[in-house]
Amino acid sequence: MAESELIAARREKLARLRARGVDPYPYRFDASDDIASIVDRHSALPSGARTGHTVRLAGRLVRMRRMGKAAFADIQDSGGTIQLFLSEKVIGSEAFDLFLNALDLGDIVGVMGEVMTTRAGELSVEVAQFTVLAKSLRPLPDKWHGLQDIEKRYRRRALDLIASEASRAVLAKRTRIVRAIRTFLDERGFLEVETPILQLQAGGATARPFVTHHNVMDRDLYLRIAPELYLKRLLVGGFERVYELGRTFRNEGVSTEHNPEFTMLEAYQAYGDYNDAIELAEGLVTDCAVAVGHGATVSYQGRTIDLARPWKRVRLLEAVADASGADVERPADELLAELLRRGVEVPPHLRGAPKGKLLEHLLETLVQPSLWDPTFVMDYPVDISPLAKRVRDGGELVERFELFIAGKEVANAFSELNDPEEQRERFRVQDRQRAAGDEEVQGTDEDFVADLELGMPPAAGIGVGVDRLTMVLTDSSSIRQVIAFPLVGERR
Repeated sequence: MAESELIAARREKLARLRARGVDPYPYRFDASDDIASIVDRHSALPSGARTGHTVRLAGRLVRMRRMGKAAFADIQDSGGTIQLFLSEKVIGSEAFDLFLNALDLGDIVGVMGEVMTTRAGELSVEVAQFTVLAKSLRPLPDKWHGLQDIEKRYRRRALDLIASEASRAVLAKRTRIVRAIRTFLDERGFLEVETPILQLQAGGATARPFVTHHNVMDRDLYLRIAPELYLKRLLVGGFERVYELGRTFRNEGVSTEHNPEFTMLEAYQAYGDYNDAIELAEGLVTDCAVAVGHGATVSYQGRTIDLARPWKRVRLLEAVADASGADVERPADELLAELLRRGVEVPPHLRGAPKGKLLEHLLETLVQPSLWDPTFVMDYPVDISPLAKRVRDGGELVERFELFIAGKEVANAFSELNDPEEQRERFRVQDRQRAAGDEEVQGTDEDFVADLELGMPPAAGIGVGVDRLTMVLTDSSSIRQVIAFPLVGERR
């Protein structure tokens, strides 16, 4: 049958329920039990046994079949699935007929009955009473195949979650990961805070922002690309350990590792440096892995990730030199010429870019895919790290690391720059790059520099991409699998 015919048939059943005085959308149901608890308590019940224990549970019908004057159905709640056993003798012919002829797969029902097992040993609830809680007017996907159209899975996310236990499991694990992050930081004296999502000036990262307009103020505002500059202001104000876990927005492409709206953790620790951030990253990721059932290893896309600490550390310049064979100490124009002679692909927009951009490109294309076990890439060029302190022997590198796991950038951290005069000069360099056409670099934020002039303690700061970390810990190949409602294209 066409979907329109199936919907019409369900609407006829809806009318039939109402004609019989049944409210198909009642206000509430007292479900005092859940399927997971029932299964846990009675999983060892022998075949053909009865418990004498009556339960009340609610869920969605996902399977129905009739056998003469008996019927079987499967009901699903957030914790699992259990079989319902219906006997015309027990519930009466009218209720039996109503269940079989007015209900459909997808309907939500409440049931009351005794826990028992069938002669085949299937744990079941023998239904004494049932209540229609919501009539489903649209058919569900095939139980065994679910939604095959990937785009439809994310556009019709509720339908996907009904059909796919795996999709529900990933989002449930995400919740445990987020809880583990908060617990880890709270136990270490960090204070969770909130900073503006609508900002007068986008800053704290290199990214193109989303722009909106405030009518009363008659000025453009920006969805934040990072909470960094506001969190640092809290350090200036006297808070010593703060973190924020929330949505961040970047007006960039969509890929298996990028969604324009994503979840970021940023944490700042006064009187620390990026070595402290390394310890924080190792402990936090390990605790998150434990929270979703992993031990010292994680399986991702058929390969094993070794989480045994301490994690590997490599210097960016050395890693890029080894991978490219190029002399990375040379000036940008000479490095570019050498890369092109060696046949290394360099996109046109990076030919003439600052040297740091070239090195970042080499890291992403030649080094990053091979970083499978957790690896900290250390000490980045200053021209792509405007908010980090220089390395202690001076030069054009800063104390910054990125953490890579399974070839994905999971975290980014600095020894935070707290010299207001150097910060202002770094911003001015960014202004010149912006004037030259780079729309992603951040401009000068004079209010932030003025706050730095009040004095900010030395600090370690770290940002963690929660979605990418969840991908690794749930064996998900796309960021869209770990976001409840990812951005999708126009309906085809």
